Amino acid sequence: MSRADLNKQPEQVAAMFDQVSTHYDRTNAVLSVGNAALWRMAATRAVAPQSGDRILDIAAGTGTSSAALTRTGAHVVAADFSAGMIQVGRERHAGNPLIEFVQADATALPFADNEFDAVTISFGLRNVVEPRKALAEFYRVTRPGGRVVICEFSTPPFTPIRAAYFAYLNHVMPMVVKLASSNAEAYDYLGESIAAWPNQSTLSAWLRAAGYEAVAYRNLSLGIVALHRGVKPADEADTSTADTTS
Repeated sequence: MSRADLNKQPEQVAAMFDQVSTHYDRTNAVLSVGNAALWRMAATRAVAPQSGDRILDIAAGTGTSSAALTRTGAHVVAADFSAGMIQVGRERHAGNPLIEFVQADATALPFADNEFDAVTISFGLRNVVEPRKALAEFYRVTRPGGRVVICEFSTPPFTPIRAAYFAYLNHVMPMVVKLASSNAEAYDYLGESIAAWPNQSTLSAWLRAAGYEAVAYRNLSLGIVALHRGVKPADEADTSTADTTS
């Protein structure tokens, strides 16, 4: 069994997710104490998919979030760099013609400029070795006037909640993982990556630096998760000149 570390080398991260792909959704439900479904619903509402929309769901894993986005008639490209996740997703959603699975690197997306009405990623940006480069790619493929939605683990603003949360990550979660996951070692990385991830204000600043406007976030579950949103300027004609520095 293998696990990634905080260097987040793409090959390591992809291999880790390949190994947990068959039980990934079940393990997430257990570790989140059922909140994963609620977070997914909140992200779907924030994306606000409409019939005819073309939506890019990055780090889509097995396509659970992608399937929710298709319920209003949107076409969803479910992208993930784990071949194992993509394979499980294709099998599970073979009967849904509105989902297209593509293996892709978030920092070098194989899509045209201005291609998508919305770009979304849930619990995946944290796993990218160069997250600000990924945000620049999200901006490039978002159409002018289109939107980005990022759902990610974050930093609870209240000290007692934050202390209890990190106690759960460090002490309780490892015991639960041993019972629920096919690769308990891989989930050691989960706690480490959450602890090392920047807070809500920092991610908001990264989104603005990528070029998005109307950037805002909403805390979910007392800030354990944050839902970030932004809009690509409607008059943006040349994404090649967008400021992607931090």
